[in-house]
Amino acid sequence: MTRSSVARIFSSLRRGANWRSGARFPAIALFWIEDEACGGWRGFSTAGLARAKEEKEAWWKDTLDKVRNIGISAHIDSGKTTLTERILFYTGRIHEIHEVRGRDGVGAKMDSMDLEREKGITIQSAATYCTWKDYQVNIIDTPGHVDFTIEVERALRVLDGAILVLCSVGGVQSQSITVDRQMRRYEVPRVAFINKLDRMGADPWKVLSQARSKLRHHAAAVQVPIGLEEEFQGLVDLVEMKAYYFHGSNGEDIVASDVPSNLEALVFEKRRELIEVVSEVDDQLADSFLNDEPISSDDLKMAIRRATVSRKFVPVYMGSAFKNKGVQPLLDGVISFLPCPTEVENHALDQDQSEEKVLLSGSPAGPLVALAFKLEEGRFGQLTYLRIYEGIIRKGDFIININTGKKIKVPRLVRLHANEMEDIQEAHAGQIVAVFGIDCASGDTFTDGSVRYTMTSMNVPEPVMSLAVSPISKDSGAQFSKALNRFQKEDPTFRVGLDPESGQTIISGMGELHLDIYVERIRREYKVDAQTGKPRVNFRETITQRADFDYLHKKQTGGQGQYGRVCGYIEPLPSDATMKFEFENMIIGQAIPSNFIPAIEKGFKEACNSGSLIGHPIENIRIVLTDGASHAVDSSELAFKLASIYALRQCYAAAKPVILEPVMKVELKFPTEFQGTVTGDVNKRKGIIVGNDQEGDDTVIVAHVPLNNMFGYSTSLRSMTQGKGEFTMEYLEHSTVSQDVQTQLTNTYKASKGTTD
Repeated sequence: MTRSSVARIFSSLRRGANWRSGARFPAIALFWIEDEACGGWRGFSTAGLARAKEEKEAWWKDTLDKVRNIGISAHIDSGKTTLTERILFYTGRIHEIHEVRGRDGVGAKMDSMDLEREKGITIQSAATYCTWKDYQVNIIDTPGHVDFTIEVERALRVLDGAILVLCSVGGVQSQSITVDRQMRRYEVPRVAFINKLDRMGADPWKVLSQARSKLRHHAAAVQVPIGLEEEFQGLVDLVEMKAYYFHGSNGEDIVASDVPSNLEALVFEKRRELIEVVSEVDDQLADSFLNDEPISSDDLKMAIRRATVSRKFVPVYMGSAFKNKGVQPLLDGVISFLPCPTEVENHALDQDQSEEKVLLSGSPAGPLVALAFKLEEGRFGQLTYLRIYEGIIRKGDFIININTGKKIKVPRLVRLHANEMEDIQEAHAGQIVAVFGIDCASGDTFTDGSVRYTMTSMNVPEPVMSLAVSPISKDSGAQFSKALNRFQKEDPTFRVGLDPESGQTIISGMGELHLDIYVERIRREYKVDAQTGKPRVNFRETITQRADFDYLHKKQTGGQGQYGRVCGYIEPLPSDATMKFEFENMIIGQAIPSNFIPAIEKGFKEACNSGSLIGHPIENIRIVLTDGASHAVDSSELAFKLASIYALRQCYAAAKPVILEPVMKVELKFPTEFQGTVTGDVNKRKGIIVGNDQEGDDTVIVAHVPLNNMFGYSTSLRSMTQGKGEFTMEYLEHSTVSQDVQTQLTNTYKASKGTTD
């Protein structure tokens, strides 16, 4: 009997027994196959099948053990992209190094957008992969600027580990705190890398102390630098107790030697500190440490790994990416201490079981579960970045978008290297890949159809600034709309809307730079010149006290009229409320038929889109419906919806409404000689100074300043500090404006209404 005839018998047996694909064979089943070599029949049990399954599992387990998914995050200008460039060079992914702001005009590999190369900043997170000592490392290089915080947010959502880059001169800065908070939110284990040890004023021990105090890291150094600033030569590894020097034109030749005698005392002190700090969170190491047993480098390495993977410890590496020192040991640290995909717990929500939490195995053997975490418009249509949490995806497979229910075929599967792509036939759990030609939104979950799981979505901050924008040429309207639709789909923090009064297109985002970049991209990528209006701050309105309403909407115009009466009250929500709008129906009986209640809620929601003070949305409001009246013939959904809108307008003034404005947390760094001028300017802008530190010759001020007073600040700061000052700002909260500002804003709004009426 040939092999094909055996396959046919198996096939018919399966069909006859009505076996599902993937069903387990019974444990005691026995099969007989003709063995031509022995001239007879030979039996085999399912033990062989079990063994084959174990071997297959061992294959993928070994494969996944050698995968690392990491992100590189930091404050702006800490050297993230430079570090990624060096990692790609040492792993053989690129063959020459280009600087972020290099004179050769090429720019770093990961900054593939022209705008990124011109401005010397990262705007979009870029994915790549490389191989280091037989390990596959998937890397996402993220922006440092707070305006592009969504890029960091969605990268950390899908990564298993991260490198937090800190500047040895700047230390822990405002954006370092923000990205560390994002890492905590998504429970990402991390290693820290103190960069720029070659710079004047470098002090890694000061930065380590700040990481412990400001970031609350349970951290210790795993390296000691040999020299600092201009004399920075190499590093001592505290685990292996070896000194490493980096030679060659690009630091590619690593020379190991004994610890320099002048550093022995410091090295032994720092190694003991490392063991003590890890012992506090690792019981196995603590036993050896307390019993004064000798601790081998392997014991210490395993303890650091356990503590890092469980997010109880942060190992701190050091070096200078720009000077090609310390990058290879950092790569070793990524492999030694950061988790592989199977060591991280990922949960999905089962839509068939009321969104019950399900722990994913992280193996290719399970059903396919993949999350679309980033969209990009490529040359060949929409490019969707996928993180595969379980199962295998193959080119040509049919997958189901659980959020929309659509069944989609995978036309093309690629691995990414910045803006270059490599076609692949399949990808399994633990990998980050991209697919073309799939229409979906950021945050959608895909499965093979055997399960209905969705992954938890990422945190999307609210936009704080708006800008009126319109194409200069009437003919380019179609391209203009196409650009806005694409950017809105790609970036959840970029919103597009219409001004109800002027009919202008309003774009909203995270800050001036964020919106400027998109206006520039519309010009470059779609050849549409757009004109912009004055930036507008996203004010909000809210109420401060309870007010009752009783409104009857009655209209008779021949035929069926309109009749709807609503009674109740509005009140402010508590400051810690998670919802910004609450509606409660407390009518007892059938004063208003229940089928009209949704229309009433819809009416109140619509009325909250535009408050009467300055026309901005009303939030933190609770509306309670207590009574009403209806008419057997004239009542309709429209009548009750209109009654709700007019009821809110009627009682709004009695609820003492106030205007809320976005307040930004601003961190300023400038030479101390300009302290008086800069502080005076912050006070003039109605800022409240909440922190004042001295860092060498520089002063660092942290202040809370209304966003409305921060327009054009970068120019003012430059002129006040002879170009030496720098600042970063991020959204803090919406808070009540002062009475004089409220009067001014209200009068301006009324005047503009008067001119448009």
